Amino acid sequence: MAVNEDPRTLAELLWGLRKPRIRGPRPAFDLAQLADTAVKVADTEGLEAVSMHRIAAELGLTKMALYRYVNGKTELMAIMIEAAVGTPPDLSGAAGWRAKLEEYARGLSTAWRRHPWLPSVTVGDRVMGPRETAWAETALSALTDTPLTERERLDAVMMVSHHIRATHPAATQGTQTWTDGSAAPIMRDLLLLNASRFPLLATTVAIPSTTTTREFGLLALLDGLERTITQRTHNNGDEQTASRPDPS
Repeated sequence: MAVNEDPRTLAELLWGLRKPRIRGPRPAFDLAQLADTAVKVADTEGLEAVSMHRIAAELGLTKMALYRYVNGKTELMAIMIEAAVGTPPDLSGAAGWRAKLEEYARGLSTAWRRHPWLPSVTVGDRVMGPRETAWAETALSALTDTPLTERERLDAVMMVSHHIRATHPAATQGTQTWTDGSAAPIMRDLLLLNASRFPLLATTVAIPSTTTTREFGLLALLDGLERTITQRTHNNGDEQTASRPDPS
């Protein structure tokens, strides 16, 4: 977010609490068209290709004319995110909290594969729009019948989301796994050539993996969450039994 950007101003735009500052003749475009144009540029050429000047040119406007719609790059990015995230998955057909969270994770992964730039711009302290907020609400709904507290449910959703982000194919430099990315074959050969120095890693990369890092990590994460929920349910059941009066 820009240094002088007021979060309240951005919130008003995303949540429909204010109208864009439109002056003069009736605008030729609306915010949805502006966002879709910017998303297409980011999808095809990368996020670095998105600028106020470029999007104005795509729409046949001057850069100054674009400021009639958004106050600057921060607002442009915000409406891009809101357009690109799409609708969260419908979890009603999944049975149980675990299946629902797995469906949520698949939906999030699909959205990020469709728009590889999304993970890098959906982090940090920022204002989110209603469509993006709906993803968190949907994920939380998977855990409403569990004995977890409200804060624990949010923490669980954040853990799942962070895992999908961390294992995203377009991870930022320094977060690639040993088996993903364009450098993986080179690293594999180097490790095999230096197996005496790095025996554990050399053995690891020499064995084909039957699961992806994302699949294994999500499985382990949900297994741990399941143990917590099962234990909490069992303990709550014991407490309820102990609180009942003795019929004798």
